[in-house]
Amino acid sequence: MRGPGRLRRTGGVFAAVLGLAAGALSAVAAPPAAALTPPVGFTADHLSTYQTNGIVWSLAEANGVVYAGGTFSTVRPAGSPAGSNTTPAVNFAAFDAATGAPTGCSLSFTRNSGTATVRALAVSPDRSTLYAGGYFNAVNGTAANGLVAMDTATCRLRPGFSPDFGATVRALDVAENGTVYAGGDFRSVNGQTRNFFGAVTPTGALTGWNPDADDPGRTLKVTPDGANVLIGGDFFTVGGAASHALAVTSASTGALTRAYTGNFIPSSAVVKDIVTDTASDGWYVAGEGAGGASFDGRLAMGLDDFDQRWRDTCQGATQALRVHRGVLYAGSHVHDCSSMGGFPNQVRKHLTAQSVDDPALLGWLPDTNDGIGEPVGPRALTVASRGGRDFLWVGGEFTTVNGVAQQALTRFADTPDTGAPAAPVVSASAPRAGEVRVGWRSSLDLDDSLLTYRVYRDGGSAPVHTTTGSSLFFSRPQLTFTDRDVVAGRTYTYRITASDGTNTSGLSATASVTAASSASPYQEKVLADGADLYWRYDESGGAFAADASDSGNGGVYANAPSYRATPSAVAGSAALSLNGTDEYVYSDRLHHYTSPTPYSVETWFRTTSTAGGRIVGFGNNIGTARGHTSSVSDKLVYLTSNGRLAFGVQTGSSSARPTVTTTDTYNDGDWHHVVATQGPSGMVLYVDGAAAGTNPATGNRSYNGYWRVGGDAMSNAWPNLPASTYFAGQVDETAVYPSALTAAQVAAHHGLADTPAGPGDSTVTLTPSEDAYVNGVAPNTNYNDGQLASRGTTAYQSYLRFALPEAPAGQVLKGARFAFRTSSDPTAGSAESHSIVPVTGAWTESAVTYNTRPTLAASALGTITGASGSSTDHSVELDASALEGALGSLFPLALTSSGTDSLRIWSSEATAAYRPQLVLTFGAE
Repeated sequence: MRGPGRLRRTGGVFAAVLGLAAGALSAVAAPPAAALTPPVGFTADHLSTYQTNGIVWSLAEANGVVYAGGTFSTVRPAGSPAGSNTTPAVNFAAFDAATGAPTGCSLSFTRNSGTATVRALAVSPDRSTLYAGGYFNAVNGTAANGLVAMDTATCRLRPGFSPDFGATVRALDVAENGTVYAGGDFRSVNGQTRNFFGAVTPTGALTGWNPDADDPGRTLKVTPDGANVLIGGDFFTVGGAASHALAVTSASTGALTRAYTGNFIPSSAVVKDIVTDTASDGWYVAGEGAGGASFDGRLAMGLDDFDQRWRDTCQGATQALRVHRGVLYAGSHVHDCSSMGGFPNQVRKHLTAQSVDDPALLGWLPDTNDGIGEPVGPRALTVASRGGRDFLWVGGEFTTVNGVAQQALTRFADTPDTGAPAAPVVSASAPRAGEVRVGWRSSLDLDDSLLTYRVYRDGGSAPVHTTTGSSLFFSRPQLTFTDRDVVAGRTYTYRITASDGTNTSGLSATASVTAASSASPYQEKVLADGADLYWRYDESGGAFAADASDSGNGGVYANAPSYRATPSAVAGSAALSLNGTDEYVYSDRLHHYTSPTPYSVETWFRTTSTAGGRIVGFGNNIGTARGHTSSVSDKLVYLTSNGRLAFGVQTGSSSARPTVTTTDTYNDGDWHHVVATQGPSGMVLYVDGAAAGTNPATGNRSYNGYWRVGGDAMSNAWPNLPASTYFAGQVDETAVYPSALTAAQVAAHHGLADTPAGPGDSTVTLTPSEDAYVNGVAPNTNYNDGQLASRGTTAYQSYLRFALPEAPAGQVLKGARFAFRTSSDPTAGSAESHSIVPVTGAWTESAVTYNTRPTLAASALGTITGASGSSTDHSVELDASALEGALGSLFPLALTSSGTDSLRIWSSEATAAYRPQLVLTFGAE
């Protein structure tokens, strides 16, 4: 048994083992990725399933058959519009779990007045009996009042079982001894008082179990040991003692075993479902509340102590739960998980998954709509197995699944996964000499959060780069690849695919860029001063705004603003035009700021607007749909309607808004540079390189949020509130820093804006004209294949020869770097150091052996450290002065070590993108 609060951690390990003969190295392919990202056990692809013409309230499974109860009168095949191809099914139907088609088991639940409904289904532990509860007084014309038993083998009602419930039965479960526990709206069972909860024997006789709640019961579950019954509902007392919405009761008497008092379940919330899971020794609770301070999420509780393990505080009225292989699946209409550090108030999602050990949402998000009725979407879940496959069945009041018409019933399986990820959105830039930077917004796949990306250059069939990245619908971080095998002045194109291991997206749109011969002085200064979000707005279209920093804080263009506006604020860069109505850019990653952490916000802007607007700021939301703009805003730079600049923060959760406002106006149609900083010395607003105002306030509001450029909501508490909260004009070079920039840094940035990139340094990238390795175990064997290796004992040495060019006229060798990629061999990486040493003796690629190995120089040009992973890129700086005298000649290098841990890298025989490179940088003396 586990103590309170302890979590069970699980994980999956993929291992590949390679046996290497003493005399050979070979390339090893990585194992294929799983189609589903563990621990998710079902695909997001909905299967063809019969549907009903009304609401499914309850599901149960026995022997590969799924039973559905609800308020409906017919079923019809998938794809059939309402009213066509129907078969009568009055409030009950049975389906083959593997095909989704009816089995022929037909029971009709009716009433002579009012609307009949089946609200609860439960199967006996031996799977022989199905119990159905609800609001009815006849089944197939035979009198029955609220609860019946059906033989699962014959689909016939069990004779002699005829308990009498005084009102609707909404919850059922069956103990190992056959006792049937019920909850609902009733106040009597078999003519005796039972307030909202009661139990009967397998023959229908009333038992002594009597929790005596004061309001209806909605769910219950017998604990696996049979000692207790977990109950949930609307109630505030059980047996006269306080315990709102949730309680643990004795299975024999109904007396309280554990009460939940205080605000454990807020008074505005009820409990809609409870499930147990012996593997995690836990039970899980679904809440439905009213208002932001209520409880709409899920609880994980311990079966050993009945204490809470974790609490999901997302908002969205959870209706149904089911645990399958360590994952808690939920039906709800979750729309706001900001209280958990997740997504802010957005459009509703109706199906989610979490590990039983952790409330964080997993990458499983098929979806329904809200549907008819209240509406809330899904109402019931069950898991069935048939034909070697597992199926998750979903019932409710929805009318679409994954955007396709489908009413009240759907199902998902563990295989096959047929849904491909979305194609990535790509941006390419040439930030400096010898370097192209390819960035992309990670793709979305509804059942695979971990995807593999392949980068293709110039239409090639083989990727030049492969990597993996994780994403969720509310967190799609930027990924990057830096291509250093480029020549200044040449144009390169890049396309990227995303794969879940089984399904691969189409190629992305082409991103094109011309390699530069030098870097932008402005950009280099921004990066040198520590920007961890830097949007340059150089994209020609699409929704992805690349982050030029190394932090991967990509942005999303909302509502298609006008791209590549000119003139720009900074030489060599384009700008972005915003319409002042609904166009903006938001960060694609949730950020957390804790007051009084220092920060700086920087951007350029240009406008003639007399309506003002938010230029850049921080807010707790990212959307505009359904009014989902930020309810909390802070760290704002905005333009007032009369053209003045203001920089303001919110102090804590109060209405105070310390603000700095300029006396000059800046809506003159010219480019202006604005920097807002806050740190231990307070707030400073800089305009065009000089301080324009200060405020001593050092605090701001601590919360999770998103950077937004161009607009968001603003409350009336902001001083000089502009007529428009959206900015009409151009913006350029937006940056955010985790420090308060100094006046000197701000002035330097402003002064560099008009400085074009100079002729700069030139870079030459060389691949070996020859390379080979030798092996001390096979001293007479020549190894000239796809890999090179280095080790001291037992010895490997590698040799590479490069044809060095002459220095360009007027330039000298300023730097040298050896770049390489470790091979895919799982033991390719090395934790030890390996030296790069000039070769002084003679050797040839086709003939060198360990016994004929050449002599080496005494001093190393550079040392490789930290190359501990396989299939990873590395580079090491070399002593350029030692190479300068060899310019214009063939220059041999050796890769050697004195240790026992081998390093394996790709050779010149490998794919072009993986070959070793010697990168030389030339520049003015």
